[in-house]
Amino acid sequence: MVIKMLTIKCARCKTKIMKYKKIGQGKVINCYKDRITRLYDYETKDDLLQCGNCQNTIGEIKEKSVSMKQEAFTYSGHKIRK
Repeated sequence: MVIKMLTIKCARCKTKIMKYKKIGQGKVINCYKDRITRLYDYETKDDLLQCGNCQNTIGEIKEKSVSMKQEAFTYSGHKIRK
């Protein structure tokens, strides 16, 4: 099992949005709320997660996760030990 600690940033202004613990391979499609370890600069408006700096819409907030908008964010990270 691959576990990565990702830093998710706004694609428009490069502001840090959150730190997320990703389990498994593949793209970041949903960010589950229990795996978000830290929130940085963000706003919530009408169930949307937005960048606190430029108001770019990053994803849609649902009950247990955030459905991410692929072109709205970038991420980088490293593997961590379990």
